[in-house]
Amino acid sequence: MRTNRLNRQHTGRHPALKAALLIAGLLIASVAWAALPPPTPAQQQAAADKKAKADAQAAQDKLSLSASMDAVTAHYRARAAREGWKTHPAVAVVAAAPAAGAAPVTAAGAASPAPAGSQGAGNTTAAGQAGVNPAVKSEKLGTAPPSEDVKKFQTRAQPKNAEPTVQKGTPTDVSKK
Repeated sequence: MRTNRLNRQHTGRHPALKAALLIAGLLIASVAWAALPPPTPAQQQAAADKKAKADAQAAQDKLSLSASMDAVTAHYRARAAREGWKTHPAVAVVAAAPAAGAAPVTAAGAASPAPAGSQGAGNTTAAGQAGVNPAVKSEKLGTAPPSEDVKKFQTRAQPKNAEPTVQKGTPTDVSKK
């Protein structure tokens, strides 16, 4: 009797081919994971110089952004005063603590003085934050009184023999009785 080739299931690649592909993949991966030689002192110095230059540029950009934000805020507050718009007091922004191992930020190098009398909605300079220090109040933390819309007392339970407020099921048709 002749066997039908269509009934035979295809099992995939030959096992030896699978093993060869696996070994080739492991060899390629081991080359990719090989340790690089340590950098030379000249390369380390160049990397440190590059990092110092990038850090200095980042600090300069931060100061420039801070100064422009304070200038925009001062301009807005001056215009709001002229136009009679309602403004709210500035919100103090607390400076983040320096990262571990980072050099402490000095007042001369960290912040530029803000224009006199400017109260921005987020004065980012140390001079702009000096006079603004509102207390943080939070209902969640318990440092503020509860809002007016908060329940004054717990909802009372229904009496034992009371009808439910919501009628579930099919309502009875009164007209058919």
